[in-house]
Amino acid sequence: MLRNTSTGYGTIAIAFHWTMAVLIIGMLALGIYMHELPPTEPATFQLYQLHKSTGFVVLALAAFRLVWRLINPAPQLPSGMHPLEKLAAHLGHVGLYLLIFAIPVTGWFMVSASPWGIPTILFNVLPVPHLPIPEALGSKDQAEAFFKLLHEYGAFLLIGLIVVHIAAALKHHFIARDETLKRMVSTASAKSNS
Repeated sequence: MLRNTSTGYGTIAIAFHWTMAVLIIGMLALGIYMHELPPTEPATFQLYQLHKSTGFVVLALAAFRLVWRLINPAPQLPSGMHPLEKLAAHLGHVGLYLLIFAIPVTGWFMVSASPWGIPTILFNVLPVPHLPIPEALGSKDQAEAFFKLLHEYGAFLLIGLIVVHIAAALKHHFIARDETLKRMVSTASAKSNS
């Protein structure tokens, strides 16, 4: 069952969800860890390159996932959900999508604005060009500080949304006892409508 149905997710949507979940949680943990490291150490440089490389993978997967979502809509929310809960679920998903795009892009801008001029080489193979920095942001130091702030606050906001997302999934599973969590780990709900 590759495609979603009105009752459940297909294999592709489930694979996107869990692959990106693992990558994003790993990226957030690595970002927090790197923040405490001395920036001039060779090992720190390698971790930054890994962080940037994985960020581009997340950005690419987010683009593919969004296209998949547009041509293959998500299943309906449980019928017993309160309208405010449904609105919160939709807003939460929009927020997750926005941050999944915004955080890698602000990281790319931050690296591009850095006065250090360190190149980004994806997995030590593919060089990525720096983005042009708008002159309105001032000097490179000011632009880097601006994008660093957006990148860091975006990451903390994403952590908050992930916690709420997980809490909502557990609430559906253990309190509401509906299929919401089950249909994100199995295509059985999707098959029941095929």
